[in-house]
Amino acid sequence: MDLTKYIRRKAHEVHIGNVRIGSEHPIAVQSMTNTPTANTELSVAQVERIADAGAGIVRLTAQGRKEGENLENIVAQLRNEGYQTAIVADIHFVPEVASIAARYVDKVRINPGNYRTSNGELEALIAQCRERGVALRIGVNHGSLAKRIFDEWGDTPEGMVVSAMEFLRVCRREEFDQVVVSMKSSNTRVMVQAYRLLVEAMEREEMTYPVHLGVTEAGNGIEGRIKSAVGIGALLADGIGDTIRVSLTEAPENEVPVAQMLVDYYKQREGVFTVNYPERYHATEYVRRSDVMTPVVHDEITEQFRVVESVSNNPTAELRAAILNMDDREPVVVKRRYDDAEAESVALKAAADLGVLFLDGLADGIWIDAPQLDEKMVRDIELMILQAARVRFSHTEYIACPSCGRTLYDIEKTLADIKSRTSHLKNLKIGIMGCIVNGPGEMADADYGYVGAAAGRITLYKGREIVERNIPQEEAIDHLIALIKANGDWQDPE
Repeated sequence: MDLTKYIRRKAHEVHIGNVRIGSEHPIAVQSMTNTPTANTELSVAQVERIADAGAGIVRLTAQGRKEGENLENIVAQLRNEGYQTAIVADIHFVPEVASIAARYVDKVRINPGNYRTSNGELEALIAQCRERGVALRIGVNHGSLAKRIFDEWGDTPEGMVVSAMEFLRVCRREEFDQVVVSMKSSNTRVMVQAYRLLVEAMEREEMTYPVHLGVTEAGNGIEGRIKSAVGIGALLADGIGDTIRVSLTEAPENEVPVAQMLVDYYKQREGVFTVNYPERYHATEYVRRSDVMTPVVHDEITEQFRVVESVSNNPTAELRAAILNMDDREPVVVKRRYDDAEAESVALKAAADLGVLFLDGLADGIWIDAPQLDEKMVRDIELMILQAARVRFSHTEYIACPSCGRTLYDIEKTLADIKSRTSHLKNLKIGIMGCIVNGPGEMADADYGYVGAAAGRITLYKGREIVERNIPQEEAIDHLIALIKANGDWQDPE
């Protein structure tokens, strides 16, 4: 990582079907289906919609033998219909399914939380992948670390890195380099620190595996886009990332243009910005530079703040250098002008440029100068960036998964319904999860959780603890509201 300028981290080439990733290639965009993988027609149609939207890589869940075997039919039909899209199988819980899927797909994603490195399972899968030219993703999730890792490290960025490095060392020992690694979390601070720690760990051991970026359970709408841009943008600004997925609780094809906009935004990051005091920067821990308790938005700025405005096309490096070079601890407002007419474009760019300065504890206020947007929209975007960066909570946060073939209910409609009844609540986090794969773990810092338990059945959580099991879906939101009220967290709408 170079604080003075933008430079891509060196990553070797990995083949995922016809797609090549690594630092010598453009950052690849991908998405994931939410159709039942056992249903060939629905899955093929959705893969094609995602591909038509511009994604070169599409992932499908394979939670059992039936879904793993049906990947053969899905891939065959896609190829017959002229689609050369790289297909990835997503495996949880059942290592046997990975070996089934590897017969048919271009990449297999496994979760170290569901594997062991001591029984030869990983070596056998590597041998199979090598034989067919299949890539492998070591996909660590904050919410589903192995018990032995969790018991020693907790659900920390450090624990995530330990988990990844165990598996990467096996891959290197087996001389298998067609490997991608990811460190996903719904908490942007955890996610960014985990990736940075991973890159440091790989550099110490001279590993150059490409990195897949993503913020899990980002939610939907402009808020979900901002949360993704804060996390992904922070790492792209560091030159980290070779393929990305923006996870939205929407139709998966909606994710692709958002991801592509981020990729395009980082194609040119020019300029060199001198940093006189690099020791003041803490990349892998949160250290506040000033003692201002609550970061401010533009209409709250007082005389105590110094305003630092970016004028280059590398705002993150420019503003970071300016702040690190200050000789005092005067609180700083970071400012940037955006002339875009669309709120989504302003939100994505500002979140990518400025969010990292709050994740890193450097900035104390945000000022988005967007003359083509109305004042309220600008203020809302500023508040959403501060919330996504985990420094100021001003509205209900929804930790909502994007859904996949494992999802047991209509999560997009459910999220809308829950929002319509709870969005007026303050400083509350609600997790809405399709299934238990990452649900309880990813929503660990949520106040309440709504998780698919079986078809038409929901389990409710208070924090990590189960409160009610297997509630009929049509009654579950009422039960969620009752739970919030019972714990004293309800306020009536104004």
